[in-house]
Amino acid sequence: MSSETGSTGTRSNGSPADGEPVDGQPAGEEPAQYDEGFGAQIGVGPHPLPWPEDERYDPELLAGGDRRNVGDQYRYWTREAIVADLDLRRHDFHVAVENWGHDFNIGSVVRTANAFLAKEVHIVGRRRWNRRGAMVTDRYQHVRHHPDTASLTAWAAAEDLPVIGIDNLPGAVPLERTELPRRCVLLFGQEGPGLTEEARRHAAMVCSIAQFGSTRSINAGAAAAIAMHAWVARYAVIPG
Repeated sequence: MSSETGSTGTRSNGSPADGEPVDGQPAGEEPAQYDEGFGAQIGVGPHPLPWPEDERYDPELLAGGDRRNVGDQYRYWTREAIVADLDLRRHDFHVAVENWGHDFNIGSVVRTANAFLAKEVHIVGRRRWNRRGAMVTDRYQHVRHHPDTASLTAWAAAEDLPVIGIDNLPGAVPLERTELPRRCVLLFGQEGPGLTEEARRHAAMVCSIAQFGSTRSINAGAAAAIAMHAWVARYAVIPG
């Protein structure tokens, strides 16, 4: 059984759901800016008076400014209000990633899943994962944990969601020539070994990503972004 129930990756007080501090950040605190000390300041300062009268706005952010890693349409909103708004529009694909060796790419996968508005992110294997690459986007994303691939696929079967593995394996079908199901789970292995044998057995299909250079493989985070964008290009309503 899944030990997370589709909640965001944090508890109601803002701390990570597994109790793990985020890269040295005290539990419950969100950095004023996700890359504070490394890049140019982002966001906005204190909101001019009069303040908007809307329960979605956070009085502390209105007073002190909002330097979070969120789009301008969400400036000064509470985290809960942002998540609720995203929930109205989330796409029909899920993202799952195997985590057997504390893969540093998982944070990047979560950040991309947030950007492409995945329904949920599923961490398979170790509960603890490196959040630095997520740039705090996990706080706005629904995250589940599954102890093993069998647990993930049992959950997916109950939800009538085919599991689509992404890996350049013998017999894999080219992603570029494949129409992904609208409702599905995109499953990625970790950097190096790729999909485990168990994951390959449980996947309804494995798709490969075409490469044309000398390298044997591309980074797991990059592969996840390519696969998610393939889904978006087929099904998403593109603004403008």
